[in-house]
Amino acid sequence: MRLPEEPDIPPQMNILPMIDVIFAILTFFIVSSLFMTRTEGLSVNLPKAATAKPQQDTKIVITVNSKGEFALNHKPIQADQIAVQLRPLVAATGEATVIVNADEKIDHGKVIAVMDQVRQVQGAKLAIATRRR
Repeated sequence: MRLPEEPDIPPQMNILPMIDVIFAILTFFIVSSLFMTRTEGLSVNLPKAATAKPQQDTKIVITVNSKGEFALNHKPIQADQIAVQLRPLVAATGEATVIVNADEKIDHGKVIAVMDQVRQVQGAKLAIATRRR
């Protein structure tokens, strides 16, 4: 006894779950990329300079925000402690470029005080961060 043959149903692929997975992955990458932005600790509005050049080997950043708060490599610090905290960082590399990220609205005296602290450290090269015009 022979059973009647069933008609061949062409194989089907339901792509809706695959589209859901792709959108979920896309959403994950979009959201995670928002958190990958580079920040230097305190938010500052850098002054503009036509002759600004990017520094390649920057490892040490001192930030002064518009409120007059100081940070050394993203960690809050007092102005009179900059040289003390900077010495071991510069000594570890022998010679380092120290970038001063100062808000354009900050008092000039605070920037000079930071620069004076940096100059007291042997092997520290001083640079000031700016934006291109």
